[in-house]
This record gives sequence, C-alpha cells and structure tokens, in this order.
Amino acid sequence: MKQSINILISGGGTGGHIYPAIAIANELKLRYPDANFLFVGAKDKMEMEKVPQAGYEIKGLWISGIQRKLTVDNLSFPFKMISSLRNASKIIRKFKPDVAIGTGGFASGPTLIVANSKGIPTLIQEQNSYPGITNKLLSKRAHKICVAYDNLERFFPVEKIVKTGNPV
Repeated sequence: MKQSINILISGGGTGGHIYPAIAIANELKLRYPDANFLFVGAKDKMEMEKVPQAGYEIKGLWISGIQRKLTVDNLSFPFKMISSLRNASKIIRKFKPDVAIGTGGFASGPTLIVANSKGIPTLIQEQNSYPGITNKLLSKRAHKICVAYDNLERFFPVEKIVKTGNPV
C-alpha cells in the first residue's frame, strides 16, 4: 500500500513562476511530511539553479517559448515541443505523480499536457491578473485553477477557478 504521495511541480523561466512553485512545495511539505516532490523546468533557465537551492530535485526539458514575431528561433519550437513531451512522459512514468501542479512558464506546458493525458489530476496556479499563454492553453483540461485575483473567468472556466491568493 502506498504510504506517501508524489507531487510533480512544473513552472519557471522567471522568478514569478519559480518562487510560487517553491512556496507551494514548502507548504505541501509542511502538510504532508512524507510527500515526494519532483520539479520539472526548462533546461538552462533559472529554475535549474533556484529549485535545487531550495532543496528540491528538478529535471530539465529542452523547451522555450515562441517569439511573438517571425524569427529563426521559432523554427526549432516544434522539435523542442516533441522532445519535451517525450521527456515529460518518461519523467511522469518513472515518478508516478498523484497530482501535477503548474505555475506557468514553458516547461509546465508539456508536463501538464502529458500528466492530464495520463489521467493525473492537474492544477494550475496563476499568480497574475493577466494569464500567460501556457496557463490559458492548459486551463481547458486542468482540474482546478488557483488564482490571486477576481474576474479571471474571462480567461478560465468559472467552475474550475478557486481564489487562493498568491503563494508566498
């Protein structure tokens, strides 16, 4: 019989995604001391340094955002996405999370897409009054969306929204 829960947390690219993710993990660790945590971030981004400094393991995906204008960098995006979906699938298969939490940023996209496709409950934490592209796309399949501000039903399905404030 399983004794502890496995919690997968994904997000990053900026401190605005990383620090809420760490705050969520710290609070869950207090509430569930036997829980196992694994973070998934974008290789070569600041989460690969900040998450281990906070005492958590992190795996990196080869992913980056799409530039909003036509650039050569955008040509690699489909390859990065396919690679990231495959690697997220391997990570999830090995870690066997009971829940997947996304805080936004490039890596949370493939991670939560795979988790959701495998029937793992997913939760998005949106810390901004105007959500980013990743969280808007993930919101259609997420089980719950934790928000800090009112009036986000214009971006997210109202029945999934839970106003929690920002993790600190």
